[in-house]
Amino acid sequence: MSGSDIQRADAVYAKLLARAGEAWVEPRLERTARLLEFLDDPQHTYRVVHVTGTNGKTSTARIIESLIRAHGLRTGLFTSPHLVRFTERILIDGEPIADDAVADAWDEIEPFLPLVDAELAADGQNPLTFFELLTALAFVACADAPVDVLVLEVGMGGAWDSTNTADGDVAVITPVDMDHASRLGSTREEIAEVKAGIIKPGAHVVSARQEPGVAAVLRRVAAEKGATIAFEGDEFAVTGDVLAVGGQLVTIRGLAGEYDEEYLPLYGRHQGDNAALAVAAVESLIGGGAQRIAGDVRTQGFAEVASPGRLQLIGTEPTVIVDAAHNPHGARALVSALREAFDFDEWGVVLGVMADKDIAGLIEALKPVATHLFATQSDSERSAPADEVADAAEELGLRPTVHANIAEAMDAAREWAEEGERRAIVVAGSIVLGGEAIALARVEEWKA
Repeated sequence: MSGSDIQRADAVYAKLLARAGEAWVEPRLERTARLLEFLDDPQHTYRVVHVTGTNGKTSTARIIESLIRAHGLRTGLFTSPHLVRFTERILIDGEPIADDAVADAWDEIEPFLPLVDAELAADGQNPLTFFELLTALAFVACADAPVDVLVLEVGMGGAWDSTNTADGDVAVITPVDMDHASRLGSTREEIAEVKAGIIKPGAHVVSARQEPGVAAVLRRVAAEKGATIAFEGDEFAVTGDVLAVGGQLVTIRGLAGEYDEEYLPLYGRHQGDNAALAVAAVESLIGGGAQRIAGDVRTQGFAEVASPGRLQLIGTEPTVIVDAAHNPHGARALVSALREAFDFDEWGVVLGVMADKDIAGLIEALKPVATHLFATQSDSERSAPADEVADAAEELGLRPTVHANIAEAMDAAREWAEEGERRAIVVAGSIVLGGEAIALARVEEWKA
């Protein structure tokens, strides 16, 4: 990788950032589809596993990708957002996309942008957005690689998300809960309706456990599309999990058979559930749910799983964990995992939250482990001010301290942890904040 390649890729990212950002979402598919039509529909040149839901999408997608790659197939993985550098969003064979591949894919796309933007303007619509273009770039790069299978994470919702221009052979639905209510709906059932939009005619659908109303929506849409559907708890499940060094041993009842005590290098019972969902997805892809995943394949696939920013250890003196929990459902899973997998008496919670999130609900979910809350904010313009996070914590009976940025918050939290025994730190509330913490740990060379 040369300096010129890095510069070319960074120039592409700068052009993407000049577009309407990720917080700006329009419920439209036709213009992403129009751009892809100019590019000969690269998203139709490989098989697709499409992943939606409220929490657990990225971890589930990463486990699916690793299991597919262990079969000897070439894989692409598209997730969002990134933690440190934007190339993390597109993986080819488990590695961030090369800078020259980013630039080459952009060179294919760029000539058609004025045409599509002009059509949008004539129709009274805004130009193509950051995420619409990033999706197209991922599709082109995966076609150029070329990959055999793309594991594709939805950006927001499903039905009108730009990723839904692809046709998923398998639709994967992680737990559906309240999030992005202003865009997706004010009830879980309304949100489920949008997320069920990724189900394509004749596809295989696998779903995590869902509330009855959500499950009913998913069953109805699957029936309307002539798709098969399997639910965690009914057709597949985790039947055992034991804490192990660096992760856990999980026993999974899949669609095609039982898999005993597989080592999964991820913490948290919810990651075991994500692994069961991933197994069902891969079984559906490779054999319609009727073919077991071979022993050596699943052992390799599980062992090579990594999920950055999800219960990730970034420091040991003191212990610092980063987790992407950014809504109450994710925070409850985090609290359970901290209690199950780690042996500390007190946790300092470094918390920064996006302004459009349920700040009070998130703090309420974290309260059981929050000995001290260090309120802060990320560099993102979408971040809620640290004072607002602190005010919400005080209203819930906590006594937080306020810190202008992640560096100041981590200095205070690490000092607090070193003053007592059996204390540790968890950074949560925002994927962006988690990325800033990871970058800080690298610069300051924390032991991990």
